Amino acid sequence: MIERITSYVAIGDSFSEGLMDPSPDGTPDRFRGWTDRLAEQLVTSPVGSEDLRYANLAIRGRLVDSIIEEQVPRALELAPDLVSIVGGGNDCMRPGTDIDAIAAKFEEAVVALREAGIAVLMGNGYDTRRATPLIKQLRPRVAIYNSHLWSIAQRHDCTMLDMWGLRDLYGPEMWAPDRIHLSPAGHELVADQALAALERAPLPSAGVHMPDRPNRPIRTTVAEEAHWVREHLAPWVGRRLRGASSGDFVQAKLPELVRVRPEE
Repeated sequence: MIERITSYVAIGDSFSEGLMDPSPDGTPDRFRGWTDRLAEQLVTSPVGSEDLRYANLAIRGRLVDSIIEEQVPRALELAPDLVSIVGGGNDCMRPGTDIDAIAAKFEEAVVALREAGIAVLMGNGYDTRRATPLIKQLRPRVAIYNSHLWSIAQRHDCTMLDMWGLRDLYGPEMWAPDRIHLSPAGHELVADQALAALERAPLPSAGVHMPDRPNRPIRTTVAEEAHWVREHLAPWVGRRLRGASSGDFVQAKLPELVRVRPEE
């Protein structure tokens, strides 16, 4: 890891775009996620700079192939000190995806960035053990993918943002209504974890236990599941059947390096 970060570029999918975390200025369909918060924190961090410049190339719905083809070349052009790259969740959700092949492609991106002298912050996938039944089924696939990511990080001297092991992340207040993306509180927690990893500070340690959740009447549970299917799952399935993506026609929210102005 470099001694001081003066420029930072985030690449990836909706997680790094910050979906479900509304921008403070109220701009429609613009979000402020964990990468934006991390950039602000780096301004005052011992490993950052008060003159930090930041770009965000992440776009919702992107698969690993698209991240490599569209975003990695642009990140190399910008030549920052640090790139965060988180992707593969959309691939894991698609039946029939070759997880080993996706990991190999992810490593190609990491190698390109590291060979350019760029420090890399990688992020692994969430633990879906507490998720809705349909998403819970992805747990073995995510676990295999995460194993590859840890190996990649070790081989290429990258910093890992470990979300699987961040047990506080699994409290219900950390998640948006779609149960896939994080709430503002979740993004804040992940930004804190990322900064601690970059600073090589002690990370939270809570074993494998997840936060307790209150018991709910079965009628409430059924009603909530039906609402989730109608409002969130059905539109996703519809896009898949049409061959569409939530990121179609979406542009990177911050395609150039700009000076970071921390939120007051």
